[in-house]
Amino acid sequence: MSADAVKIKRLDTSAQGFESELQAMLNRTLLGNPEINTIVSDILAAVRERGDEAVVEYTNHFDRRAADNIDALMVTREQMATSLARLPQAQADALRGAADRIREYHERQKTGSWQYEDADGSIYGQKVSPLDRVGIYVPGGKANYPSSMLMNGIPAQVAGVKEIVATVPTAWDESGDLIFAAAALAGVDKVYTVGGAQAIAALAYGTQSITRVDKITGPGNIFVTIAKKMVFGDVGIDMIAGPSELTIIADGSTDPDWIAMDLFSQAEHDEQAQSILISDNAQYLDQVLESIERLLPTMERREIIAKSLNQRGIVILTESLEEAARVSDIIAPEHLELSVQDPQALAEHISHAGALFMGAYSAEALGDYCAGPSHVLPTSGTARFFSALGVYDFQKRTSIIQCSAKGANKLAEVASELARNEFLPAHAASAAYRRKP
Repeated sequence: MSADAVKIKRLDTSAQGFESELQAMLNRTLLGNPEINTIVSDILAAVRERGDEAVVEYTNHFDRRAADNIDALMVTREQMATSLARLPQAQADALRGAADRIREYHERQKTGSWQYEDADGSIYGQKVSPLDRVGIYVPGGKANYPSSMLMNGIPAQVAGVKEIVATVPTAWDESGDLIFAAAALAGVDKVYTVGGAQAIAALAYGTQSITRVDKITGPGNIFVTIAKKMVFGDVGIDMIAGPSELTIIADGSTDPDWIAMDLFSQAEHDEQAQSILISDNAQYLDQVLESIERLLPTMERREIIAKSLNQRGIVILTESLEEAARVSDIIAPEHLELSVQDPQALAEHISHAGALFMGAYSAEALGDYCAGPSHVLPTSGTARFFSALGVYDFQKRTSIIQCSAKGANKLAEVASELARNEFLPAHAASAAYRRKP
């Protein structure tokens, strides 16, 4: 078999041991690597202790840079504007078009403070406030991802965050103009050209030059993901992100070449990306596999695609589309394409997915760039309890309790009784003091 030949794992829900085979193929234990955990822990400790010096040291080592100090790694708003101005017109138009669509979508997510008055005159409610300072991590190095800058920065800007700081392991020069131009359009205040665990440490703990943030968002490699997990508690995070994933449920009504290309689009991210196709039509699965074999040699990143599909790709035959939905919920994928004739009906059977792409024309790649919703999504089965990044991730909610004298009198009886039963007499007395004789 050649280096770019593909032999995808085939599963059948009617076969004995199907679910255990599926779970083994999902392979979601990457965060448990003790060697990587030790490396990340050491980097976090060094940045926490030595600040700027450690950030510069690790950046020069891992990213082959030659920075003398942290200032050499900072990109200002003026430099971001320069990058935007230098872009060819087609690139600038595409970036602005994507930014406009992302902003329009997230404007609809904004929620405001609210309150209501009880019959006794007491007031209860919720105060919604933007976070003061957030850090957004944008992958870079081998490739630039201006789309990730937009997908993180714009929801934060819409939420009203006071200061947005971005980190990206890409030096500021003309080759990186797209990503710094995206930062300008997303309202980012500062960019540090720093990546990896050292960037997460700098954002979480602060250094002599980098002010610590309240929350870190954005995907990264395994070192970044483990670092985010380790600093959680000292700082908020959006989610624990693993390798990118796409699951497609197809009924056979979509051109098999389209489905093959959708699977390629996910697999070309890296070897750990996972592409899964589920169908109740065995003949159609064969047709898609034939399309994969025929189209793969035309792909520029065919070696990466082949490795990804060979290591983690799966095609699954089910007895019905409803069963396909149940299998998808076991996977709880980051992206889920419902490439079926009636996607709305099938969506009623889906509980766990980061984002739903409804119908044959809704390619996941459109969501990656410009459909509108953020492409920062839960992976590794965490769609069971995490949601897509949104404006709400950059806001906090404060409860409001304003008791009237009559309201306090009424509540004190209940609170005192419950407090005594919890053996907290001072709580009971504090409540009772508000009661009128």
